Amino acid sequence: MNLSCIIVDDEPMARKVLEEYIEDVDFLTLVGKAENPIKATALLDNNKVDLMFLDINMPRMSGIDFLRSAIKLPLTIMTTAYTEYAIEGFELDVLDYLVKPFSFERFLKAAIKAKEYIELQNKPAIALSETNNYFFVKCNGKIEKIFYDELIYVEAMLNYVVLHTADKKLIVYLTIKSIAEQLPETLFLKIHKSTIINTSKIKSIEGNEIDMGKAKVIISQNLHDNVMKEILKDKMLKR
Repeated sequence: MNLSCIIVDDEPMARKVLEEYIEDVDFLTLVGKAENPIKATALLDNNKVDLMFLDINMPRMSGIDFLRSAIKLPLTIMTTAYTEYAIEGFELDVLDYLVKPFSFERFLKAAIKAKEYIELQNKPAIALSETNNYFFVKCNGKIEKIFYDELIYVEAMLNYVVLHTADKKLIVYLTIKSIAEQLPETLFLKIHKSTIINTSKIKSIEGNEIDMGKAKVIISQNLHDNVMKEILKDKMLKR
């Protein structure tokens, strides 16, 4: 799979280094360079861009402000000399954070991570079995088998999800959306933008907190009424 990418950086030397690194990676194709986010917008409008290498400190608009203000941007890897922006960058869903000066090996690791992420997005997130009572996910180089009735809840964490079962916790390189599309609606329910629960594992509910036995999870205020309706439908005994 080939990824088209752009460089957004106000430093000519930084752009040159990135351009040379990109030329040495066979699955990356550079389609444009910009010295600030304003000029980058034109590149994004006129090209199909899979990956953006984005600096933080730039004139007129910073990389952080660009990420906040843009409606839709390609997968982004930040490139900066300032480590203090790392947490803020990851909160804005950047894929990786390269601290200048970075080696080609570190650059290549980030590029491979981007390639794997996009390939996962373009494939079915979960391999379902023919009997449809379990699925497989890739975790730490292994293919793990997960039975639906053993999965307690799913939790989003940046670009990953955490699958909580009775006896283990798996960190998987998927999105909460891709998981939600594959899990059976009769058994699983999204109670928060970052949480999906197995309704058969509910122990009790108090206010907006659900006790799942292994942990307690919070119902989103916006989803509370619909969540309670789904959980209790036809099962709430009344006098």
